[in-house]
Amino acid sequence: MYVTRTLQEAFQDASAQFPVVLLTGPRQVGKTTLLQHLCGTERRYVTLDDLTLRALANEDPALFLQRYRAPVLIDEVQYAPNLLPYIKMETDASRACGSFWLTGSQQFHMMKDITESLAGRVAVVNLLGFSRREQERRTYKLNPFLPTTAAIDERATSGGISELDAVFKTIWMGSFPALCVGPVRDRDLFYSSYLQTYLQRDVRDLTQVGDQQVFVRFVKACAARTGQMLNLSELARDVDVSVKTAKAWLSILIASFQAALVQPYHTNITKRLVKAPKLYFLDTGFCAYLTEWSSPETLALGAMSGAIFETHVFTELLKSWWHRMRTPNLYYYRDKDGREIDFVFEQDQTLFPIEVKRSATPRRDWVRTFSALERLGKPVGEGGVICLCEEPTPLGRDTTAIPVGIV
Repeated sequence: MYVTRTLQEAFQDASAQFPVVLLTGPRQVGKTTLLQHLCGTERRYVTLDDLTLRALANEDPALFLQRYRAPVLIDEVQYAPNLLPYIKMETDASRACGSFWLTGSQQFHMMKDITESLAGRVAVVNLLGFSRREQERRTYKLNPFLPTTAAIDERATSGGISELDAVFKTIWMGSFPALCVGPVRDRDLFYSSYLQTYLQRDVRDLTQVGDQQVFVRFVKACAARTGQMLNLSELARDVDVSVKTAKAWLSILIASFQAALVQPYHTNITKRLVKAPKLYFLDTGFCAYLTEWSSPETLALGAMSGAIFETHVFTELLKSWWHRMRTPNLYYYRDKDGREIDFVFEQDQTLFPIEVKRSATPRRDWVRTFSALERLGKPVGEGGVICLCEEPTPLGRDTTAIPVGIV
């Protein structure tokens, strides 16, 4: 069953402007399915998971491109780095937009090869798992999220359920298409297989990972820290590896779209701001599996409930931007006085604060820390608290309690 993705219109728009479009993202989020749906009858499809074709692409790239002429969709292009200079030569000769659609799940070396070989010729597009709007087939033709009255009103007409049990069922299950709309019914089996595939295909060949069992412990330790400020020394100590190794392994998680860092908002105006980033997993289901929560109910009532709810909100915010081919200027705020704001968007030199609360009863004191932004010397726009309330509720002149179902 094909589910319409928010990204598809933006992808087609990029294809009309660039000769090469690269679609990246974690494994099994539907990259190939999306592009095959958009291919039509004129574009050929070839996958470099086929070892024979992979060998041809690396050993005789010119012959490969003669056999598979543009327009073409090449799946898992990271397996054939020798192909990229020949794609460059062909696009320079033809100048035709949309000639090559590429997909890739590994960014470790691929992005370096892409930027060196195809600079100025390639649009890079990121795809994550389903957003809640995509899962529930709700309106997806919306602008990227900001906590403004206009954006809230636009989204409220197609909002989803913001009730605790329904939200945590989505969080616990995750956003992979195979679990959301596919044939897979055993969630634990899926994530167990996913972890094994990730280790074997994305991590195995990296020299930084010598012991896969220790790496799995590292991944689980990162999952347990989702939504928290990153302390590399503490993380390395808990896994019993060096700080240098922990830093290298974290870069692997980020490059393979398993995790992301949100940087603190920083300015030279005040030196009292914290400088450590916050760590988030990019799929809450995988995160819940790695931290061994056996059901949505135990997760909702457990020690991680607040952090993983915040992680869910973060991924929904990110998808609202990435899937429109936009990159958000998204930060968090924390100063040495302990005042913290979960997320701060910076748009047009204006700051838009967002708090996240796993509560259904809006309270005005939730937005008390927003005033801390005034010392930064920039305009502060409307703010919001994303929570489990049933409908948008004003908390002040420029602040609103926002149901998580409308994000």
